Amino acid sequence: MKNKMLIMAAGTALFLVSCSKEKTTETTGPTIDSTAIQPAPADSLTTATPKAVGDTSENALDWAGTYEAVVPCADCPGIKTSLTLNYDKTFIINEEYIDRNSKNQDKGTFTWDTTGGSITLKGQTAKYKYKVGENALYQLDMDGNEITGPNKDLYIFKKK
Repeated sequence: MKNKMLIMAAGTALFLVSCSKEKTTETTGPTIDSTAIQPAPADSLTTATPKAVGDTSENALDWAGTYEAVVPCADCPGIKTSLTLNYDKTFIINEEYIDRNSKNQDKGTFTWDTTGGSITLKGQTAKYKYKVGENALYQLDMDGNEITGPNKDLYIFKKK
């Protein structure tokens, strides 16, 4: 009986020793002191504007073709204008002054702005700027701003 008690005591002791052993966790890589990380000041954060591929007028629209409008004229009822844009970035513009026997024609090249949203004509006399939309051109002022006011719709060229 003494042997049984000795064996039971030894077994209990082994059991207790094995249960009290600390578990260790293996880590890889450097440790980071989370108290050393501080957020950036709010005034130093910037917001990036995502630019999706193919979302510009230049890349996404079928802009080549002929556009027409009758734009206002200071001393006549209007200027009937036809503008043809070609994929090779050339253009032809025809302007006919209504109720006058006067016509102008110019041709040249055009360039896209950095946003791919508007163009500038570079001809002999034509130096116009247009915002390119779906089947329409919106004539801009000389500073590249949209024309506003009661006659703004007269500066919209519709694609034929």
